[in-house]
Amino acid sequence: MATSAPDPAAKPYQVSARKFRPHEFSGIIGQEHVRATLENAIKQGRVAHGYILSGQRGTGKTTIARILARCLNCVEGPTITPCGKCSSCLEIPQGNAPDVIEIDAASNRGINEMRELRENVRYHPSRDRYKVFIIDEAHQITSEAFNALLKTLEEPPEWAVFLLCTTESHKIPATIASRCQQFSFRSVDFQQVVNHMAWICQQEGIEADAEALAVLAQAGEGSVRDSLSALDQAIACCGNKLTGPDVRGLLGMFSLESLGAVTAALESSSATSMLEIVQELESTGRNLQHYCRELSRYFRNLLVARIAGEPTRLIAAGPPEQERLRETAAKFTEDDLTRWLQLTIDLYSQMQYSLQPRLHLELGLLRLVHAGRLQPIEELIRELGSAGSRSAPAEISGGGPLRPAAKPAVALASAPRTTPAPAASPRPETVAEPAPPAATGSLKERLASELRQQKKAFAADAVEHAEVVENGALIEFLVSRQHMLSLRGPEVAQGLEKLLGRQIKTKITIIESAPPVAPPPDPQAPVQGGEEALKRALEHPEVRRAQELFPGSTVRSVRDLKE
Repeated sequence: MATSAPDPAAKPYQVSARKFRPHEFSGIIGQEHVRATLENAIKQGRVAHGYILSGQRGTGKTTIARILARCLNCVEGPTITPCGKCSSCLEIPQGNAPDVIEIDAASNRGINEMRELRENVRYHPSRDRYKVFIIDEAHQITSEAFNALLKTLEEPPEWAVFLLCTTESHKIPATIASRCQQFSFRSVDFQQVVNHMAWICQQEGIEADAEALAVLAQAGEGSVRDSLSALDQAIACCGNKLTGPDVRGLLGMFSLESLGAVTAALESSSATSMLEIVQELESTGRNLQHYCRELSRYFRNLLVARIAGEPTRLIAAGPPEQERLRETAAKFTEDDLTRWLQLTIDLYSQMQYSLQPRLHLELGLLRLVHAGRLQPIEELIRELGSAGSRSAPAEISGGGPLRPAAKPAVALASAPRTTPAPAASPRPETVAEPAPPAATGSLKERLASELRQQKKAFAADAVEHAEVVENGALIEFLVSRQHMLSLRGPEVAQGLEKLLGRQIKTKITIIESAPPVAPPPDPQAPVQGGEEALKRALEHPEVRRAQELFPGSTVRSVRDLKE
């Protein structure tokens, strides 16, 4: 089968990023602050001898450097509107102008190359007005090479202009940066990228829907060149008609439906659905790390949509997609979305080093489900306050009974001054009543005294608030959770060994409330500490807050901690 030979007169193909590269300042998108400054500098004749152009890849650093070279060397210049017809205007975009030297610092980074450049600067331009040196990837120049360039960069000839382009400005030495004007390039706005690609598609006769353009702009993440590279790939795959689903499938991006399956599982609190999502991703050969990355971005967009409540430029998505995000975000609270966003970010960072990404993703998605079942602390406080007048512990969802809070400096009674009604006995399954221990008060007192002599005040206080049960070679402490940690230290065992003359085993049993050390005070007894101390205590904001949480409580005694 005969094939037609390529036409030798046909113009070779150029990628969109090169074909539609702007040659004037008016064609630059997203960098208005750089464009305005350089235009004013050219108009006022205040062009500096050195510039550092830094920023994200594909945002126009080298393009602006070439445009500035054209503006300076145009036969009608210096001007902000080059003629586009003279030799300089035609040769600079092609890279063969004799007085515009472009240096790739990634492969010419040594001191010998910088010495050669320094010698080249000394000679006048062969044809143009300025000799422009465009140094790309300038951060890769070695320290020695930068030092060789210092003097020349500080006091160059009047015809020399240096343009240093870099994506990592922090690697430029401070001695170099202080001798140049610095411009920080920004990520190009999502809508500006979409409009620019729509214009290119119109010029090329490509039919692309809004969803396809939005997907291509998202793939670039603020880089015009990356978005145009994705556009060329989509045209090569799909032809002259681009649709959103086709472009998503080509670029391996996930649709809102696949990401929305996670929020649907969270809405129904279904752990099974989460595992099915991972199984579907695994069976279709999708990249689990990439899915986790997209999921964290999805929760971020949901949170922004929930906060904004209307279309916003903070979300890189078109109007239809933003509307669907707002509908989904309205089903959850900001606290839930914030918690899920943090969990997915942590999960993504863990999956970068995981040898079992599926297991990590399954565990991370299950954590999202369990985090959605957590009860807000405000509701727990309200339940605690409503349970203050009841003797039985309040049950909370997802947990056991509420444990008693630690005693404050001002003791609060759980009943008013009037004679309280007898409280209902707690259920056996809720509070376990320990068996009455044998009387071993002497051992308890001696152990507490021994610990105080050793200046172990916390341990001694914990022993005094515990019941000590001696059972042969085992000593058991029945104590509340408040004093549990103080008994776990080695000083308690050492004190028992010193008192009993032998090694002894200890056991700590946590009970709901420690046995009272002293009989409870009489409700009708006057408040200890004096009326003045009582008045100051009742005016304290923390005491007022405690009384609000525990209705009907009264102050039994007031003690000055400074005494």
